[in-house]
Amino acid sequence: MGIKYWEYEDAPLKEKLKSVNIKDVARIFYDNETEAYRFSVLMLEVKKKGSLRLRDVPASIPIATAKRYLDFAVQVGMLKHESSSYMLTDRFSKPFRNIATYIKAWMDTQQEEDLVTQFINANTDKQVKRGGKPQKPQAQQTEAQ
Repeated sequence: MGIKYWEYEDAPLKEKLKSVNIKDVARIFYDNETEAYRFSVLMLEVKKKGSLRLRDVPASIPIATAKRYLDFAVQVGMLKHESSSYMLTDRFSKPFRNIATYIKAWMDTQQEEDLVTQFINANTDKQVKRGGKPQKPQAQQTEAQ
């Protein structure tokens, strides 16, 4: 976690609360631009839909990667996982009081955010499959059935 405590002290926090965005939230937890982007995509999906199931994850993010990021958000207290869906919550520990205030302010805002402009250097392509069983061409799959 790359938390810069000075940014979340009382005076700087008041300035940050004037324009909250998911990039600042993701940068608290991830230093890598691509990881922060993927985390942001998932958090915005949860925020827009109210809850997110793994089968509804955007196609640009692999399911296993999405599960890892969503489970991390559950661990830090941003999400809760009930009935096989992830929903926003605010169960933060006391040391993260001001950071929790910022994240809660982001959860409550209704503004649209453009992740492509916020994460310019992030790799937004879906990862190429590595290892595992080789995929059969479609023609062979239909013949086998």
